[in-house]
Amino acid sequence: MEKKDYKFDTLAIHAGAEGKNPHNALNPPIFQTSTFVFDSIEHVDRVMSFESDDYVYTRGNNPTIRLFENRMSALENGNGAVAFSSGMAAISSTLFSLLEPGDNVVVNSTLYGSTFTVVTKLLAKYHVDYKAVDFTKLEALEQVIDDKTKVIYFETPCNPNLEIIDIKKVVDIAKARNIRVVVDNTFASPYFQNPLDLGVDIVLHSATKYICGHGDVVGGVVISKDTQYIQKLKFDYMCEFGGVMSPFNAWLLLRGLKTLGLRMRQHEQNAIDVAKFLDNHNIIKRVMYPGLKNFKGHSIAKEQMSGFGAMIAFEVEGGYEKAVEVVNNTKLAQLAVSLGDCETLTELPFAMTHRGYPEELLKEFGLTKNMVRISVGLENVEDIIEDINRSLG
Repeated sequence: MEKKDYKFDTLAIHAGAEGKNPHNALNPPIFQTSTFVFDSIEHVDRVMSFESDDYVYTRGNNPTIRLFENRMSALENGNGAVAFSSGMAAISSTLFSLLEPGDNVVVNSTLYGSTFTVVTKLLAKYHVDYKAVDFTKLEALEQVIDDKTKVIYFETPCNPNLEIIDIKKVVDIAKARNIRVVVDNTFASPYFQNPLDLGVDIVLHSATKYICGHGDVVGGVVISKDTQYIQKLKFDYMCEFGGVMSPFNAWLLLRGLKTLGLRMRQHEQNAIDVAKFLDNHNIIKRVMYPGLKNFKGHSIAKEQMSGFGAMIAFEVEGGYEKAVEVVNNTKLAQLAVSLGDCETLTELPFAMTHRGYPEELLKEFGLTKNMVRISVGLENVEDIIEDINRSLG
């Protein structure tokens, strides 16, 4: 059987490897080196003209990083990938690689806080405009696109309200106008969703989250079927901006990938139970989880995802003060800005990950002050529910 024919769990362990590891080691070594040596100037010429796959300098390529990139490409059904030092390095480099002064990018109104800052403040310094609109209203999306729109960017599920965007329909709108589509797939992971298979041009992840799964790495990765674009992104942007992933972090991410499928299945099962508990609690105003049948985006999620993930948001009665009380009172669940770890994590988007949003525009951007976000971990689900129940009072 060819490696490309293997199922997800097998690919997560074996994809991208080229023959045996040195000294017949089971696990690949960490090539913890900044530079590589050459046999001769002729060797230099072959490598630097891309006639050889040998290495020059870890900022451009490294065997451990390349293995991670190849494995992520396989899991997302791409033809190439670029690893970055963080998710935001991946996001900002991708946007800069696709946009020029005078262009505009159309983004969904609900975005991760730092992405929102890059789009609304950083790109503006380079004369790149943006338009934010609710992508669940496709007519509104079509209306804001003009001849200067070069990129459509969104997350699905969205951070933090878990809104589901119909990927195929957005792609159809974009392709008719020759616009690139970029999707942040962090919340779903490649286990539950593969946007490239739905026509998306570029998919990216904060690898810090589910790819790692253990809260001990910061990293990002971008995948595409367009190998020419991947070469451009790697050598014209990642290398020149310098957002290179360390070989050790790449090795840790390879280790994390081995259990990605296993972890995602348990994360999701725990999340389903937690969501049902919250949905029946008397002080919860609204639960946002794609796996609930009463959730607005449930049917779309069911069609374009193979599972619903482990991120949940909910709004509590009693406003911001009650939301603060809830996250302050959990004992098992930790108060932190990240997600995708083995540990259950809670946060208040208004006060933490999305605090850069203007308060008077929260509703427009799909946020509320009394919204709590939970990254459901791998602890025993009865313990997670008991902890949340106690914190709700």
